[in-house]
Parts: sequence; C-alpha cells; structure tokens
Amino acid sequence: MDIEQKQAELIEHFVKQAENHKGASLANVIVEATSNSSLFAFSEILAVPNFAELQGTEYSVFLDMLRLFSHGTWSDYKSNACHLPPLVPDQIRKLKQLSVLTFAETNKVLSYDQLLQELDVTNVRELEDFLINECMYAGIVRGKLDQLRRCFEVQFAAGRDLRPGQLGNMIQTLTSWLTTSDNLLLSIQEKIKWADTMSELDKKHQKDVEDRVEEVKKSLSLKADMEFRGHEEIIYSEPGGVMDYEEDRSRPKRRRPPIS
Repeated sequence: MDIEQKQAELIEHFVKQAENHKGASLANVIVEATSNSSLFAFSEILAVPNFAELQGTEYSVFLDMLRLFSHGTWSDYKSNACHLPPLVPDQIRKLKQLSVLTFAETNKVLSYDQLLQELDVTNVRELEDFLINECMYAGIVRGKLDQLRRCFEVQFAAGRDLRPGQLGNMIQTLTSWLTTSDNLLLSIQEKIKWADTMSELDKKHQKDVEDRVEEVKKSLSLKADMEFRGHEEIIYSEPGGVMDYEEDRSRPKRRRPPIS
C-alpha cells in the first residue's frame, strides 16, 4: 500500500473517532493520532467540529498540540513545552520527521549542522541513521547523504498541512507562475510564427534562384544553338567556302608555259 492511500485511510479513521468523542476521550484521540507512525497530515482531523469545543477547557492544550503537529516543528515545541502536554517517544520522533519535511519545503540541500541543531541530534552518525530509518524508509523523503559536504540533498519530500495564511501565498505564487507560463507560451508561439515566415521566405528565395538558373540555362542554350547555326551557314553558303573548294579540286590543272 502506498503512503497516500495509507494516509487517506488513517485520516478517515481518526476523523470518525473524533466525531464520536468528547472531552477527555477526544484528547486521547489526539494523542493516538499524533503518535501513529504512518500519519503525517492532520488538517482534516483538526477540522472536525468537536475539536473546537476543547477551546477554553482543561483539554485545550491537546488542541494546541494537534495544531503543532499540523503546522509546527520540534523547535516550536521546545519553545512552548511549558504550555503543551509532554510528548511520548513516538510523538517526539513524529515531530522531528515533520520538521525535516518543513525544512525541505524551502531548501533542497539541508546542511548537517542545521539538522543537528534543529533536531537535537548529538552526532552525524545518529543524524544519518534518523534520515535513513525514520525518513527515507518511511517514504516521506528521498535524497542523498553527502558526508563530504555534510549535507542531505533532497530529491522528494511529502507535503505538510498548509499553515494559516499559507494558502494565500500559494495562490499568489501559482498565479505568478501561470502568468510567467502564459508569457513564455506567447513568446514561443511568436518564435514559431517567425520561424515559419522565415522558412517560407527561404523557400521562395530558393525557388526564385532555381527559376533564374533555369532561365540562364535556357538563354545560354538558345545562344549556343544560334551561334552554331550561324557558323554552319557561313561554312556552306559563302563564296570560296568548302563546297567551292571541293569543286575546284575536281577540275584539271593547267600547266604554266616554261619561261624562256
């Protein structure tokens, strides 16, 4: 089963759980969802109306925790740990995995130094084990570990839930991209039209040259034929020509009288 299908099934499961629970039992649903090793999206679960009822109650901290797992990072938890429930090991691992996804949203090369600090990992070996075993094997990221450059090159990263206000920025980014794409398409179409025009002009020029060459050939052929005919007329019709010369040769020669 691929990760998208697994996510969909888990989300549906926890949404139904949330719709059927209140108060303390609803807080337990949050703990279970945020501890699940295969669930990395929480916005649909967070949208269940029952969760809104936790606001202002003794269980509101669990609602804040669910929001943290939907949008936040491990650093965010450390900054607000005094206002949130303590996390179990599965939740800690999950929040660190989600932190890697957040870093990969804006950077495709993650330095080891940044990850060591953000994830509270003590050494490179532990960091690489985490990236391999908890991130790549989980299917949420793909990439290459570069020990020489001390970085993780991200080739793929699963998307996280949209943060409040992020949708507007995303729409603006997509709108800008669409405008750029339209302008690029128009430029390509103009270049294609120019290329077609130049191709037609080139074909016309080539045909004009071929027609001109053919005319010159015909002209030269006609001139050569006329010159040849004129030469024949000179040979066979002028006095003293070849025919007269042959006739003279057939006549008997007269001898001169001896000189006395």
